Amino acid sequence: MLPSDLTEEIVNRLKSIGGQVSGLARMLETEDDPDKILIQFKAAQTALDKAHYLLLDEVYRKALAIKIVEAVNACPGNCGNEDKIEFIRQQFPAFTLDELTRKMQEITELKKRLEQFNQGHP
Repeated sequence: MLPSDLTEEIVNRLKSIGGQVSGLARMLETEDDPDKILIQFKAAQTALDKAHYLLLDEVYRKALAIKIVEAVNACPGNCGNEDKIEFIRQQFPAFTLDELTRKMQEITELKKRLEQFNQGHP
């Protein structure tokens, strides 16, 4: 789950985009000028693209950083995943946007295993 303080700006952008899309529907229903409709479609698409980029580059990157720190703190050095955690930690700054989602899934799975490991080891 993504922290709400990281997603607030995206949620606001998506609400604004929702208003743009509703406006587009009204324009189509009233048979408005096709050129104006096309311009509004492009504006809505651009806004959605920016929100998507923000989600990946800002929100996912920050959320992944938080999860990496949590995993590092949860691994006492003999958890069996320390090499993988260290690799992700070192490579983190260089992750492309496409890699962020996959690495988020990896670190989430590692964190679950660490929680199970730590429950079995006081």
